[in-house]
Amino acid sequence: MSRITPFLFPLPPSGRLGVTLLFLRVVAGAAFMIHGWPKIQNPLEWMGADSPMPSFLQLLAALSEFGGGLAWMLGLVTPLASAGILCTMAVAVWTHGVVRGDPFVGKGPTYEIALVYAAIALLLMLCGPGQISLDAVMSRRLARAQRE
Repeated sequence: MSRITPFLFPLPPSGRLGVTLLFLRVVAGAAFMIHGWPKIQNPLEWMGADSPMPSFLQLLAALSEFGGGLAWMLGLVTPLASAGILCTMAVAVWTHGVVRGDPFVGKGPTYEIALVYAAIALLLMLCGPGQISLDAVMSRRLARAQRE
């Protein structure tokens, strides 16, 4: 078993917590897929051709949002998907909160939703996806293989 295996497939919370994490993952994952869908259609220039953000970073954000949302819904490599989403949301919080000076909550542009998504990403990255996930299936298989 490698050192990275426990990070990719943490022991899953079960019971009510597992069901709650499933609900959180599906709702937030679906939202990310919807947010990421237009970006994944034009992954290198979804911010516009005149954007100061490099094309490679735009691609990473599009993949993090769309692919990370799908991974959250499935509960597949959840900590890794969460790390990508957390980085993307950190840039969004920085851009809106610091660079533009947008308020946390209010009318017009805010960084509220980006910070909420960052908190969800941190939770899923550290706790894992719960018992009802593909990560849990992989964790059980890895544990079984170790015992044999």
